[in-house]
Amino acid sequence: MAPNPSTKENEIKTTDIGTTKNTKFQDQDQDAKFSDSTPIVETLGTDFTFRHKIVWKNVIAYVIFHILGLVGLYMGLTFHANPLTTIFAFFVFLIAGLGITMGVHRYFTHRAYKTTTTMRRVLMLLYVLNGQNSLWEWVRDHRQHHKYSDTDADPHNASRGFFFSHVGWLLSRKHPLVFKYGKDTDMSDLEADSWIMFQKKYFLVLYILIAIFTSLIPVLLWNESLIVSILVVYFARTMIGLNNTWFVNSLAHIYGMRPYDKNILPCESHFVSIVALGEGWHNYHHTFPGDYRASELGVPFNLTTSVIEFCAKQGWIYDFRFNKEETIQRRSERTGDNSHSKYGKLKEFNGTETWWNVWKSPKNPTYSAKDKPCPIRIPSREGHFLVDTDTKVE
Repeated sequence: MAPNPSTKENEIKTTDIGTTKNTKFQDQDQDAKFSDSTPIVETLGTDFTFRHKIVWKNVIAYVIFHILGLVGLYMGLTFHANPLTTIFAFFVFLIAGLGITMGVHRYFTHRAYKTTTTMRRVLMLLYVLNGQNSLWEWVRDHRQHHKYSDTDADPHNASRGFFFSHVGWLLSRKHPLVFKYGKDTDMSDLEADSWIMFQKKYFLVLYILIAIFTSLIPVLLWNESLIVSILVVYFARTMIGLNNTWFVNSLAHIYGMRPYDKNILPCESHFVSIVALGEGWHNYHHTFPGDYRASELGVPFNLTTSVIEFCAKQGWIYDFRFNKEETIQRRSERTGDNSHSKYGKLKEFNGTETWWNVWKSPKNPTYSAKDKPCPIRIPSREGHFLVDTDTKVE
């Protein structure tokens, strides 16, 4: 007999589901997941004598793209474009961003939850709007980034500084180790999906068609100039989306607190979380990469988590992976920088005030003590349950 959904919901709220015996995701000490990868990362490191070869055609293309994007942004902000066009561009920016955050990142890369077939296809479509290579390539790069984070085998190695991790890695030839270790990245789950492989093969054609279609909507519906629509809806919107994504690779690996693991570069950033729809709580995410919230706090400055939870209530998303508070506490107390508002020792934490946290005391983390960990409050679908997971990325 199938369980009653309402009964199941109450059980989730009151039962320590991390101890459920029939799930393959058991609560484990999170340090265990680093035991086999840390030696590799430490061995690789970063060779600062290596000089990346600049790809000048990429440099020229990105410079021209950003100039056109800035023109489009100016037109949108100064009302040279119909306000409806600017609003529409912002709407496309949001749904395209969700295609990255809740789609290619939290779902396709980390498998932080499960989706219905329809939802999976929608997320694939929204991702294409961004033009950030095929879904298959994005996932491969990001899985490699987690496995060899901030070493020469990481496509956007933050150890090389802000510019390289932000956009420089796209303007130069990849390090030989990126090619070498990238071949070992397990992509079998995506390669088993014919839709994803079709998108990989015909990505450029699909992207051009979708980019043209979105740019034509203001022209067809409210007589916007075609040039203005392309500048605002395509160039400006895409330019902002690209840089917001890049901020996760750069800024969120340089400036911020490290309440969960002080031994890695990723950090917590209010600013990045706002512009990247919740992806800036990066020290947490790299410590617990499989958590669907990508943050212990869940909702504050985390639009993506709110949308995921809304979709769960509709039955489109289910079987979440998350980390229990006990797991988070153990890790924070053992490897954190003492900046955690609940588990850290703030008197022993020596923070540095920088432009990203001027509205917060340098002695406090990027969130305040009043912020509470996000409760797992989503009712599971019938026959499924939420699980606490050891979040290892293969």
